[in-house]
Amino acid sequence: MQNFEYTMEQLSDTLSICVTKDHRFGTDAFLLSDFAAPRRRDLACDLGTGCGIIPLLWYRQREEGPRQAYGVDIQPLTIEQLRLSVSQADLKERVIPVHADLTDLNRLKSLLPFGSFDLVTCNPPYKKAEHGILSESKSDIIARMCSIDDVCAAAAKLLQFGGRLCICQRPERLLDVMEAMRRCKIEPKRVRFVQKRGDTAPWLFLVEGRKGGNRFLKVEPPLIIQDSCGGF
Repeated sequence: MQNFEYTMEQLSDTLSICVTKDHRFGTDAFLLSDFAAPRRRDLACDLGTGCGIIPLLWYRQREEGPRQAYGVDIQPLTIEQLRLSVSQADLKERVIPVHADLTDLNRLKSLLPFGSFDLVTCNPPYKKAEHGILSESKSDIIARMCSIDDVCAAAAKLLQFGGRLCICQRPERLLDVMEAMRRCKIEPKRVRFVQKRGDTAPWLFLVEGRKGGNRFLKVEPPLIIQDSCGGF
């Protein structure tokens, strides 16, 4: 991999993340990582991980985080960024970067233990693949090449029975996400809407589905963000 320009941003006293112009992170990553809430014994995987912000956030404190987490992305640069972050934080045994296309299930199966994961997360592109704009960067276009159906299909293969899939998306995509989950036998079990203020419409939702779960959806109280991430 060729050299690339990057900066290290502090996530905690012991952990920094490598970011570049094209591969950074936003508030939604903090919200999803918290919503997913992996247990210490969990085997976790973040699909379309980008710079690896979601799995890295789980290890902000050394005593926290799942027993192991994989970060999967199709773009070589993002995987190099994650490797650098993991190396500097001495997390090589706990965070595993994987360069793979999540739509290539045969290759994915050769790299990851199908049917073994307790938790899969994904912060997917918010627009459909055919709704991009001309000003998008190459990395944005590549990211949009996988659909919600692709994410759910990969998660269904990775998860063990009873395992959880957690996704964040824009409210207008709510039915798309839930229908895709159900097509893959992942039952939506809880949803939480995120609002900037109590009197504004949601700008994001967080949803958890359970592989093989029964039909029962819990709508949690909205999360109010007052122009900041609060404790995130």
